Amino acid sequence: MDGRSASWDDLHLCRVKDKLFGYVPRFLRNRYGAGLAVLLLWIGLFADYDLYTMLKLRHQLGNMKEQRDHYAAEIATTREQLHEINSNHALLEKFAREKYLMKRDNEDIYVLVPKPE
Repeated sequence: MDGRSASWDDLHLCRVKDKLFGYVPRFLRNRYGAGLAVLLLWIGLFADYDLYTMLKLRHQLGNMKEQRDHYAAEIATTREQLHEINSNHALLEKFAREKYLMKRDNEDIYVLVPKPE
């Protein structure tokens, strides 16, 4: 009876094992496929530079490149304005009067500020 029940248990375990392996994809049924899946899962989710971090860093890099281009354009326009101001004395005086409220000795300056609503 022990031999017969042992074969019955083995047959039942084989059926259960086959039923469970039916849900597992074929490439994960050997240790190399399972190891590769675990490695990819580890790299994708748990490593220092996982997928979320890489996407976030790539987004930040794009924003920084846009800022770099914006500031490079601002620097170019500022250099052009500086060249114009340094080359024309009347323009330099106008800029100083408007921007820094400078005046001559015999002048008075009145600044009109609109009332806030």
